[in-house]
Amino acid sequence: MIIHVTNKNTLIIKDFKFRCCIGKKGINSNKEEGDYSTPKGLFSLRKLYFRKDRVGIPGCKINKKIIKKNMAWCDDPKHKKYNEEIKICNKNLKENLHRKDHKYDYLISISHNEKKTPRKGSAVFIHLTDNYKPTTGCVALKKKDFEILLKLIDKKTKIKIG
Repeated sequence: MIIHVTNKNTLIIKDFKFRCCIGKKGINSNKEEGDYSTPKGLFSLRKLYFRKDRVGIPGCKINKKIIKKNMAWCDDPKHKKYNEEIKICNKNLKENLHRKDHKYDYLISISHNEKKTPRKGSAVFIHLTDNYKPTTGCVALKKKDFEILLKLIDKKTKIKIG
């Protein structure tokens, strides 16, 4: 099954068409760290991260992990853990996964830049939005739509952006 992000505000899966938002600078086939664009391509869904204290334990068919207070994603291109989950140890290396707002109550990591090529982008997720404002490069959905998406996806699902 394919999740298709066709443009800056439309995500389609099966018979569902959801409003979404993407990076402020649109879809880019040459994504770079901090460029505010969403990478163009076909990516696998890797893992659902979720805030158990806010959303409970979601039923879904992909690997999942509870977000804890010390969890982050390394976005420092010079670090050996670039573009992977880390424990918080340095303010400059990370995108916090445990947030005060609700954007990361659910998030799905995707297979963008798994080779960890420096400056080619990190922390590209499918996550929540409450206002459809452009992201820094992720794809974001309203919570109710994300929960429908969770019921439809499985380990073989891919996301096609662009």
